[in-house]
Amino acid sequence: MNEPNRENEAGKKRRKRKRERRGVALIMVLGAITVLTVFLTELQQETTAELAAALADRDALKAEYLAKSAVNLSRLLIASEPTIRTSVPLPLPFKQLPVWEFTDIALGPFNDETGMAAFGGMLGVDTSQSKGLGITGGSFTVKIVDEDSKININRASPIPDIDLERLLVSHMQGPQYAPMFEGTDPDGQYSTMQTICGAMTDWADQDENLSTCYVGSQAQGATGAEDNYYQTIGLEYRRKNAAYDSLEELRLIRGVGDDFWATFVEPNPDDPKSRTLTVWGQKAVNVNTANPQTLLAAACSVCSGGAGATQSNAAQGIPLCTDPNIQAQFLSLLGVLKVFPIPIFSKPADFPNLLKTGTVPGPLGAMLGPMLTPLLAQAGLPCGLNAGANKQFTVTSKVFSIYAEGVVPGRKRTTRVRVHAVVDTRGVNPLTGTPNGPTPGQPLPQGGGAMGAGTSSGSSGTGTVDPMQALATNPLGKIVYYRIE
Repeated sequence: MNEPNRENEAGKKRRKRKRERRGVALIMVLGAITVLTVFLTELQQETTAELAAALADRDALKAEYLAKSAVNLSRLLIASEPTIRTSVPLPLPFKQLPVWEFTDIALGPFNDETGMAAFGGMLGVDTSQSKGLGITGGSFTVKIVDEDSKININRASPIPDIDLERLLVSHMQGPQYAPMFEGTDPDGQYSTMQTICGAMTDWADQDENLSTCYVGSQAQGATGAEDNYYQTIGLEYRRKNAAYDSLEELRLIRGVGDDFWATFVEPNPDDPKSRTLTVWGQKAVNVNTANPQTLLAAACSVCSGGAGATQSNAAQGIPLCTDPNIQAQFLSLLGVLKVFPIPIFSKPADFPNLLKTGTVPGPLGAMLGPMLTPLLAQAGLPCGLNAGANKQFTVTSKVFSIYAEGVVPGRKRTTRVRVHAVVDTRGVNPLTGTPNGPTPGQPLPQGGGAMGAGTSSGSSGTGTVDPMQALATNPLGKIVYYRIE
């Protein structure tokens, strides 16, 4: 083969190789772009996730402190009740005004624009030009429930309380509830009304005697020893024999399932005021703030059926405690009266006197007598009262649950943080002069200190209260339970 032909063949081969390599650069560029796209996408996702997490943490922290602020403002409102009460003209000498029923309006100036507007609307003033009030970027809602309006099952600690047993059985008795105790409980066992009542009190009392919630002639049936029921059915715990720490602990008691809880403990989970049981509070029930169902149980618990009667039939002959129709009328009437957040009774004896006489006593009778008296007569009242019935009631509340929720709106989500705090105001020095004691710096009553007993160790020779001693206890009360959700 001559030289020109060889050159032509070589040129053809080079051109062929070039054609075969054509597009390699494009593939490399596309590959690089693909790698960079994946990298940038991953980077963007990580950055977006980190930003979203940071924003969520920021909003959660803000919502938490909004809820905590609502709790502290609520404590201040409760502590200011004596001052508010003395400035409001009342037709009767009430010992406490339920200021906590007006929490949303009273705390409006410290809330968002909506809360401020509601507060201004009540006073008839324009709050849009106010300065130094309100918050931006969030809001809070708060509801205060006085625990003294509930049945305190911790009354069984450290020793059994027969009045509590009467109250619990009265709360659960009634023919409409009978089917609930005829079937098996959540543990597959048969638990009667008295059995569940006894289990609730045995959990809290410190003795080893089995309680069956029988009183009167059948009380001797409760002399046996507490058994190891919970371990017998395969549960890994025993009776606590100590006070309840929270209401949720009641779920551990035999016979307490969802149906029992929704009927006798918390009928409406969204409304804590509907709750009828508590593990905080005083021994006595506040008849001015108790819901109608609790007042019905309280009435039947103190009405005596005569000597030798058991609590399950102690109120026989009283339609109020046995007739569901009469009970419905009684609950309906009390529900109407509760619409007005004004105390009904001015002293603890008013409620048992109503049951004892069948008439509304004192100045209250002129206002409510025409409505209540016919119903009370139809309900089989008056009734005899158990010994010490007057000690079962009060008209003042000292322990409060504060349910606060901080709300922070966002572009795609709304962050909410809930705080439940229980505040005990028993034994605290008041913010200002109240029936419990004089204003710090003012003369002491004869033979009395700041709390009405003895002389103040910090008082001067002129008989005045040392302001520092007045702050020895937190005037806003002591927090005994705190939970953040």
